[in-house]
Amino acid sequence: MTIAEWHDAAIGGRVIEALKKNGFEAVYFPRRDEAAQYVLDFVVPGMSVGLGGSATIKELGIPDQAREKGAEILDHGQPDLSPEEKQSVRRRELVCDLFLSSTNAVTLDGCLVNVDGNGNRVAALSFGPKKVIVVAGVNKVCSDIDAAYERIRTYAGPMNNKRLGIPNPCATAGVCMDCSGKGRICCIYSVLKKRPMSTDFTVVLVGGSLGY
Repeated sequence: MTIAEWHDAAIGGRVIEALKKNGFEAVYFPRRDEAAQYVLDFVVPGMSVGLGGSATIKELGIPDQAREKGAEILDHGQPDLSPEEKQSVRRRELVCDLFLSSTNAVTLDGCLVNVDGNGNRVAALSFGPKKVIVVAGVNKVCSDIDAAYERIRTYAGPMNNKRLGIPNPCATAGVCMDCSGKGRICCIYSVLKKRPMSTDFTVVLVGGSLGY
């Protein structure tokens, strides 16, 4: 085990225990393939699987493998969809069988912190899908909620704007400029301090860096 692997496991273990105390199911995997397989074990033929626009989930190759298992993939990020079709898919994601997402940040005391543009992702994380699984690399672990928002402001927000090709000021400046444009993707702020009461919710923490 390298020093980096030891540190990931130490931090990961601490966060997992905190998440469990907050009511979440939570597991840590040192390797990406182990985490991906864990998620895929929940997928059965014919089920609807919604995607929360997550770079992490796609980086792990989960959507394609879930499709191969016979699942219906609901992905509002497909480039060939019209605006109306995107909205229709977003609504279906809210009541899917399995909703897969990452999180912008997870704190040492087991809170999930997110900022959203349309609100569909944070809505689905709170209520609607039969099962929610959040997957995050330990690169998203922050000391507390303030540090989580700082991570979003200085890293996750600008990086996601760049990834999505949205010409907001942060995509040039590299940090949040608290813009007021129509394309702003930081409109809804969400903190899950405890597991939502009516949601079957699992958090999968993975060693190394994943997503933004």
